[in-house]
Amino acid sequence: MEDAVVIKPYLRLAGLEPLIVRPETNFINVGERTNVTGSKMFARLIRDNKYEEALSVARQQVENGAQVLDVNMDDALLEGVLAMTTFLNLVQSEPDIAKIPIMIDSSKFEIIEAGLKCVQGKCIVNSISMKEGEEKFIEQAIICQSYGASVIVMAFDEKGQADTKERKVEICHRAYKILTEQVGFDPQDIIFDPNIFAIATGMEEHNNYGVDFIEATREIKQLMPLTKISGGVSNLSFAFRGNDHVREAMNSVFLFYAIKAGMDMGIVNAGQLVVYDEIEPQLKELCEDVILNRNNDNNEATEKMIAFAETVKAKGKVIVKDESWRQTSVEERLKHSLVNGITDYIEADTEEARLKYPKPLEVIEGPLMDGMNVVGDLFGAGKCFYRK
Repeated sequence: MEDAVVIKPYLRLAGLEPLIVRPETNFINVGERTNVTGSKMFARLIRDNKYEEALSVARQQVENGAQVLDVNMDDALLEGVLAMTTFLNLVQSEPDIAKIPIMIDSSKFEIIEAGLKCVQGKCIVNSISMKEGEEKFIEQAIICQSYGASVIVMAFDEKGQADTKERKVEICHRAYKILTEQVGFDPQDIIFDPNIFAIATGMEEHNNYGVDFIEATREIKQLMPLTKISGGVSNLSFAFRGNDHVREAMNSVFLFYAIKAGMDMGIVNAGQLVVYDEIEPQLKELCEDVILNRNNDNNEATEKMIAFAETVKAKGKVIVKDESWRQTSVEERLKHSLVNGITDYIEADTEEARLKYPKPLEVIEGPLMDGMNVVGDLFGAGKCFYRK
């Protein structure tokens, strides 16, 4: 059993391990860049009918560690059904992309249904909700079930989106009872999205949104343990759009706490999630203050975060990389590269290690295995979110 645990990271790196969600899976990255509402480059390629080039965006998400690919074609300038059908058919013909599940994402059910007709194997529908009433909700759920799809259920009913913990739990529990008792859904095929909203906006009524999501997640998992929890992680840091350094830190700190509460997956930019332990202490503390809504009387924590963000922004968008780790031993360099997903020096460092050790196998069983053990520990602790 211990050998299997040690070898699993190498299977993941080689792309040989299938996506099976178990308690130890910890967190699933859903790549968000194949979404016309979230990526300007992807949207431009789709509008210009450059679908082959758009596939490179999907491929990059897979290479960056996405385990599910979110595809969204909701754009006023697009014929959504045609765009979704065209792109998904191309995705299915690319083995290196089609090896991961597809999340068909749209606010229009006709686009979702068109996508369901294209995808091979089990997929995820994002999303259905009770905003148009129970009858419509049941009708759409039955169609998704007929294609064997899992469904993301938004915490949204006839009264609107849930913003408090109580409303989130109430709507999700109501939807659960309908899906399991009336439609016949397996609980394992139900994924709840209790709504991640922007925090640190300067509006006091938004200050507890992070806590509301985390606490609702914990309660939903206790009430309906076989279901899954997802969410659009980037929404949390939307108030700091244009400041990637701060946003990446906020998203990672949020995930650290949300995963502990039971969050199973999230829509993220798979290439822009920093390791929790690598965030500078001052920024980490500021992130925790706003996410956990502590020390935030009269928006004090928010004001401090905004002030810090301005100092980072003033330095320009390019953050100077700390290359001091390059001065350490080859063993430490290999470990650092594995933990942080850095490939720039991997060939030179592994060659240096090969020359240092008597046998190449000792490099694998020594520094490379040590590095992967650190990655495994961080992932298990919810401090590392990529699984390439």
